[in-house]
Amino acid sequence: MQITLDDPASAPRPLSPYYSQVARVEHGDGSALLFLSGQIAEGATLAEQSRGVFETIAALLKAHGATLADIINIRTYLTDITALAEYGAVRGEFLTGTPPTSMTFEVSRLFRAEALIEVEVVAAVPGTE
Repeated sequence: MQITLDDPASAPRPLSPYYSQVARVEHGDGSALLFLSGQIAEGATLAEQSRGVFETIAALLKAHGATLADIINIRTYLTDITALAEYGAVRGEFLTGTPPTSMTFEVSRLFRAEALIEVEVVAAVPGTE
């Protein structure tokens, strides 16, 4: 097993130098698990931020040969759980297949005051061997 930490140049830069965007855990058969750091995005509304988050996640996955369809687990942190339906509608635009395992939490705040949402995912990349 090999672990690689990465900040793909083709995706938005991390907001801090203190973390990596992706941890790739390689298995001997060419398959890998991708662990993405929590993602936030700019925007005035939860829907705008949610779209930005999923666009960033898609770019990070693409840099490692994966797509949104490869997500197997998603964790969402909302600053207002009553907005779950609004988030869910945007999530449904991006995750169109069988839904991954999921947890959603309400938190009092995120590391940026303007952030309404943060999403982290785990994806499974099939082997090519």
